[in-house]
Amino acid sequence: MKQTAVTATVVTSLFFVHNHSVQAETQEEIQAQRSELQTNIETKQSEIDSIKEELITLTEKLNRLEEAIKDNEKVMQETEGNITKVESEVEDLEAEIEELQKDIDRRNEILKERISSMQQSGGTNSYLEVLFGATNFLDFIDRYSLVTKITSADQELLDAQEADKQKLEENKVTLDSKLAELEEMAVEYEAIQKQIVAQKEENEEVKEELERKQEANKDILADLQIEDEILAKKEKALEEAKKQQQLLQSQPAGNVSSGSGNSTVSNQSAPASNSGTAVASGNLQTIINAGNKYIGNSVYVFGGGRNAYDIANGRFDCSGFVSWAFSQGGVSLPASTSAMSGVGTQVSTSEMKPGDLVFFNTYKTNGHVGIYLGNNKFIGSQNSTGVAVADMGSGYWANTFSGHVRRVVQ
Repeated sequence: MKQTAVTATVVTSLFFVHNHSVQAETQEEIQAQRSELQTNIETKQSEIDSIKEELITLTEKLNRLEEAIKDNEKVMQETEGNITKVESEVEDLEAEIEELQKDIDRRNEILKERISSMQQSGGTNSYLEVLFGATNFLDFIDRYSLVTKITSADQELLDAQEADKQKLEENKVTLDSKLAELEEMAVEYEAIQKQIVAQKEENEEVKEELERKQEANKDILADLQIEDEILAKKEKALEEAKKQQQLLQSQPAGNVSSGSGNSTVSNQSAPASNSGTAVASGNLQTIINAGNKYIGNSVYVFGGGRNAYDIANGRFDCSGFVSWAFSQGGVSLPASTSAMSGVGTQVSTSEMKPGDLVFFNTYKTNGHVGIYLGNNKFIGSQNSTGVAVADMGSGYWANTFSGHVRRVVQ
């Protein structure tokens, strides 16, 4: 009897403790908080998806930068090759100019010697003396030819010197042009170097930005999920308290008695609620419970759930999950939301019961599907959480619920 009394006292104490918690934070308030939190999680997931697209764009930009750096390095190498080539040409020109200057110097010496010889012999008068010293006409012709050859040689020497000077001047112009070109290449080379450095710095900044965004969003999403887990535990505790309260209320006072030491606690449950929500059984119950093992242990993958690898690793999209879950109960369904929206029998929202298919207008009409569990809850593979139980009575899912319900299993 004492054991029974203690049991009853503990149960009663639990009830009052939980009832106090309910007064401080009701189940409805927690559900509202979780609904709001779910919306925040979905919003954050949407931001993450958006950032993923940005990451793709930034990755393409990184690839372009890397390609540009490689191209610039090629240009830099070509420029260095051109500089080396021009420097070699400049060296050749300088050597040629030096050789020409030597030739000019030699010719100047020859001219100086000839002029000195002419001055010593009387200059042009010596030529006249040679001509007038002829003994006859034939001798005059010979002397004239000799003088002409000498003067022609002097003229050729002078012309050669002038030509060499002209060539030297042209070579100087060429040298100056080459040097100017070399300087321009040097400037271009320096600019290319600066551009490469700037591109590398930009590359590093983009990488750091990507890493910061990834870490920040992982932290935020983790915090939201932890908060949701805490609220889920609170909700479960309140649900247990509610069950304890219903158990106490369903026990007649005479079922707890004193006497011969025997005590009886009624195991009779409260009368079944006539809320209009049918209790699933048999294969339908298997269908409803099939996805429980994937809650918190799955991921949304577009086109997932259609092969053994995806199923083993909890990789589902919404229609793939629903099709798989029904297959566990022996029911074959198509694996697309559009096809599922026409299977079975359409029922009104007031007639919904566990196991019915519920559809949501997300990215398109009836773009998302789940399995109704009752009490405005459904299970499905959500794009933000993978397989999870979601509230379609408020928040995002309430706003997107299309009102389209299909009954496949009676």
